[in-house]
Amino acid sequence: MAGRIVRWGAALGLGAVWWWSVLRLATAPDAGVLEGMVAAGGWGLSLLPVHCVPRGRAAGSLGRAAWRVVGGAVTKASPRPRSNG
Repeated sequence: MAGRIVRWGAALGLGAVWWWSVLRLATAPDAGVLEGMVAAGGWGLSLLPVHCVPRGRAAGSLGRAAWRVVGGAVTKASPRPRSNG
């Protein structure tokens, strides 16, 4: 129970700091690098795939043997031509 309270507290606290930095960037003429870094960092974290499941439990996933077979042939594309080549 204590772990859940700590996680919720951390999430709410970090969310409040992120909103503070975004609102300060939008409204305050003296907002600076700190607010920009906090806002960009929070936005970057939102791009992480947090709703992932292990490969074996994913719907439509391939087994380990199929990944080994596929892993041998990475690409059959020709290499990019070099300049003056």
